[in-house]
Amino acid sequence: MSEFLQISFDLGEIPADGAEAACFECGASAITFADARDEPVLEPAPGEFRLWPATRLEALFAPDAPQQELITRLSTALGVAPERLTARRLADRAWEREWLRDFHAMRFGQRLWICPQHEQVDDPDAAVVRLDPGLAFGTGTHPTTALCLEWLDAHPPIDGEVIDYGCGSGVLALAAARLGARRVQCFDIDPQALLATHENATANSLERQIRPIAAADALEPPVALLMANILCAPLVALAPRFAALVAAHGAVLLAGLLQSDAEEVTGAYAPWFELKPFATREGWIALSGRRRAEVQI
Repeated sequence: MSEFLQISFDLGEIPADGAEAACFECGASAITFADARDEPVLEPAPGEFRLWPATRLEALFAPDAPQQELITRLSTALGVAPERLTARRLADRAWEREWLRDFHAMRFGQRLWICPQHEQVDDPDAAVVRLDPGLAFGTGTHPTTALCLEWLDAHPPIDGEVIDYGCGSGVLALAAARLGARRVQCFDIDPQALLATHENATANSLERQIRPIAAADALEPPVALLMANILCAPLVALAPRFAALVAAHGAVLLAGLLQSDAEEVTGAYAPWFELKPFATREGWIALSGRRRAEVQI
């Protein structure tokens, strides 16, 4: 079996685009940016490429690539000492699946599981969503997503109409549908997220319940539950819009918030909802509340 040559180095002060260009000019067939210190990157804006505070670049070269010559050429192109570059040989593997090895089935609450395609959940009472990591944000590994999934497990939207606003991969919508929602309208400003949601719904045989929507104005009220795992500023700005979408006595679930954001968001929703913390984790918080019936928009 062929062994590919991998040359890696910490970016440090080197611009990412310059480092990438230098590697490709030296013949790299693939480049990966990796987290060097296990620090999460939060949801990027559409089209944004965001790196970790400490990023390591890993460049893959052909098996017959001249190792020492490449290290010399790369170090010169990058303007760094050759000692900063690390080379090793990697056996050929199914690279497109290799990175999934560390992604395992996860339980949220009592019944809800997010499970990759290569694993099985043996519990016959489990509500299982099959989901591999992809380009769109959301697999359940981030605390904000995990908090939302745990809330859904504790409050299954049985036979309810639901909106997932900022759906990302569609993980919350899929979970809501698997837990009994009649229909879930999924909106995101990123077309890639809507495509991922559709594909994930099809993979879970939930395409009849999941409806991706490209325009926020096309969302149909009233719904029994609106979920939004986004960020503080858009949540505050969207409070009146969300109030208009949720039925009287319907619920809202808001996340993507630091604990320090809770007071601002609670205040923005106070005219229509009495929000309370559902749970906190690693400095993040999820808020939920019911729509007051007597308040008019």
